[in-house]
Amino acid sequence: MNKKVFLSLLAALILVSAHLANAQQPKKVPRIGFLFGVGDPSNPPPFVEAFRQGLRDLGYVEGKNIVVEYRYAEGDLDRISNLVAELVRLKVDVLVTPNVPAIRAAKQATKTIPIVMLTNVDPVATGIVDSLARPGGKYHGARQIHDRIKRKTAGIA
Repeated sequence: MNKKVFLSLLAALILVSAHLANAQQPKKVPRIGFLFGVGDPSNPPPFVEAFRQGLRDLGYVEGKNIVVEYRYAEGDLDRISNLVAELVRLKVDVLVTPNVPAIRAAKQATKTIPIVMLTNVDPVATGIVDSLARPGGKYHGARQIHDRIKRKTAGIA
């Protein structure tokens, strides 16, 4: 699966989570909180544009019929808890993060807001979720396993 398709699927998952969270409140514009542990707003990671394109492909336009609140810890992991708290105060419908410390902070900050995680670590082994079949809480997401696939492919070649 190529990266654009993967991110489009992730965008769809996020929107479904936000929609389910908003099921009792029709006509409310969905609000996504997207938290990064590294990077900065002036130079977002390349997958942010793919994510935005996935939203557009699904008919969502930022600032028009969806709001995405981006927050960057800029490598300062001590800021993550405050950024998560800020997103919770903003009443986002779903929290999204590719960062394990941010996932943990979100897990502590809310029991009601769905958390979509995109990580390349094993969420069970790191204690983020109880199991993949029954993660517990309001967790959704995908685990990137491309490095493992690359190693296996290299072994075949």
